[in-house]
Amino acid sequence: MARTEADGELVVGEAVALDLRVARLASRGCALLLDVLLQLLVLDFALALVSIVGTVADSAWVAGLSILVTALVLVGYPCAFETLTRGRTLGKLAVGLRVVADDGGPIRFRQALVRALAGIIEFWTFYGAPALLTSLFNRRGKRLGDLFAGTLVIQERVSAAGMYGPVAWMPPFLAGWARTLELSRLPDELAMTARQYLARFWELLPEVRDSLGERITQQVFAVVGPPPPPGVRPEILLSAVLAERRHREEQRLARQREQRLRRAARDPLAPPPVPVGVPGGPAPMQFPTGAPVPTGASLPAGPPQSGWPTAAGVPVTGPYPVGAPGPSGAYPGGPGLNAPPVGPYVQGR
Repeated sequence: MARTEADGELVVGEAVALDLRVARLASRGCALLLDVLLQLLVLDFALALVSIVGTVADSAWVAGLSILVTALVLVGYPCAFETLTRGRTLGKLAVGLRVVADDGGPIRFRQALVRALAGIIEFWTFYGAPALLTSLFNRRGKRLGDLFAGTLVIQERVSAAGMYGPVAWMPPFLAGWARTLELSRLPDELAMTARQYLARFWELLPEVRDSLGERITQQVFAVVGPPPPPGVRPEILLSAVLAERRHREEQRLARQREQRLRRAARDPLAPPPVPVGVPGGPAPMQFPTGAPVPTGASLPAGPPQSGWPTAAGVPVTGPYPVGAPGPSGAYPGGPGLNAPPVGPYVQGR
C-alpha cells in the first residue's frame, strides 16, 4: 500500500483512495487520560503488594520488584492491549479510537512496543510536552511514538445511522418500478455489499463513489429484473432495490406471524408452520440458469411525490460536484438527511 501526502488519505494497491478520519488532540487526550488513570490505579495496587513482600524480603528485592512492576504497567499495558485488540486500549475503546499502521493495516507487536517505549519519554518527562508539541505540529496528529513506529491514530466510531438516516429508502418515483422487481436470485452477499456501499456513501471520494456504485449496480441487475430506468444514479437504484427487498421480507414475516396466530387460535397444541427453505417446509421459488427476467416495466405516470426529483427535475442523475451544500432530502438516507457538504445533482456524466 502506498500513502499519499493528503491529510488522512491512503491509496491502496488497487489505486483506491481511502479517506481516514484522523484522531485529533481532544479525543486522543481523553483516551490518554482514561488510560493514565487506569494505569495509576493498577500501579498503586501492584506497589502495595510489593510493599507487603518487602516485609519478608530485603530492600534490594523490593527495589527490583518495584522497577519491574512499574515497567510492566507503563509499557506492558499499552503494548499488550494494542497488540491483542488490534490497536485499541481501554481508553481508546471508550472514546472510539484505533491505532493502525501508516498503510491502514492492523498494528503489529513491534509497532505497539515502540509506541509504548516512546510514550515513557513523551508522557512522563516534561509533563507530556514532547507528545503535545509533536501532535500540534504534525499534519496527521502524530506523536513521537507514531513517527518512530509508523502508525496513525484514527477515529473509528462514527454515528452514521444518526447522521445520514436509514441506509435503504424507497424513492417515490421508483416505487412502481420496484414493485415489479424479481429479487429471488439476488444473493445475500451481494445485497450486503450494496448495503455497506450505501452506508459508507458519503465517506468515499467522489471518483471512488461513482465507479464502485456502477460496478455494484451492474452486478445487482445481472440477477435482478426488469432493467432499471435510464438516467438514474446507481446509489438511488440500489436504495430502491434494498428497500423493496426489505419490504417484501417484512411482509413475509408478517404473514407467517398471522398464520401462526390463526393456527394457534384453531388448535393450541398444533406445531408452528415450517418457514420457507427449511427442510420439510415449502421450497423457495427457483429459476433455471439463464432464464430471462421479466421486462417491460415503466415509471409510474403522473406527478411525482414531494421530496424526490424526477428525471425532469434533473437531480437524480449525474455526478456530485463539490462546493455547494446538497439538498436536505437527497439520497442516500431519505428525508431529513443531513448530508455532508456536497453539491446538487447534475444531469448527465
